[in-house]
Amino acid sequence: MTAPDQPTASAPLDLPGWHHAYSGKVRDLYVPQGPGTDAAADLATAARVLVVASDRVSAFDHVLEPGIPGKGELLTTLSLWWFDQLASIPNHLVPDHTVNGVVTSLIPAAVAGRAMLCKTLDMFPIECVVRGYLTGSGWKEYQAAQTVCGIPLPAGLQNGDRLPEPIYTPAWKAPLGEHDENISFERTVELVGASVAAELRRLSVEIFGRASVIAEKAGVILADTKFEFGADRTTGVITLADEVLTSDSSRYWDASLWQSGTTPEQRMASFDKQIVRDWLAAHWDQKGTPPPLPAEIIEQTAARYLDLLQRLTHAASAA
Repeated sequence: MTAPDQPTASAPLDLPGWHHAYSGKVRDLYVPQGPGTDAAADLATAARVLVVASDRVSAFDHVLEPGIPGKGELLTTLSLWWFDQLASIPNHLVPDHTVNGVVTSLIPAAVAGRAMLCKTLDMFPIECVVRGYLTGSGWKEYQAAQTVCGIPLPAGLQNGDRLPEPIYTPAWKAPLGEHDENISFERTVELVGASVAAELRRLSVEIFGRASVIAEKAGVILADTKFEFGADRTTGVITLADEVLTSDSSRYWDASLWQSGTTPEQRMASFDKQIVRDWLAAHWDQKGTPPPLPAEIIEQTAARYLDLLQRLTHAASAA
């Protein structure tokens, strides 16, 4: 049930020329319409996929109600911007138009601004998480065992502290409705092979480092993030996919407050969905259906997403 007078989280749309193939927590995938109706077969054989970011918001592995108006467009805009900054890293984007004397967009008008046209990949079942700061579930584990995902860390760290160096803490990407599971690097080797596991780690740490430098120039700290990769079906090249470095997949903090803050809340003033996580943790015991988000939480989260986008892009354009 949703609160009255608030928008519900967006559902997949009927898009002319496209077949809805799959929905995740936040994104909906469409493939070019054809004679088949089997979604799995379509994704397995289609050369292109339309990735549409909805206004849905998730936390603690649950999709929440209502959605955040404009969120899908903000996430897509930020992903496209980051793909541009990381142009030397192979990614799954393809041109969204054809040129035969005329430029014709292949993205339907109904999802313009929140959709990316991409090549389909053979996705690896790994969320490639990189952490540069101690926070969230990592802080909880550190308090209990002085480790994060089993990786030993120095004694004496506090919530929000910068780690001596970024650490790679992969997770197994669970199907919709199930919990993602932190796994060891050795487990990723079992899942995808030694060479692929090593390359996923190398790419993830490299991209995190490059993005951190860009963010710092905008007065923003990239605390942690997660990437997804797949293999190009033609060349086999490991390719960056899905969203990248968005407010949904990353923790971003205000650098000036981190330096001067005296409490964890002040230090980690965020530009992501931490507002949603904090409210939900205070108002839900993680049993049954999550309560609907109040209007002020929706408004605050949307404002922080927009603030991050403006800080990053304005700083880059001014450089």
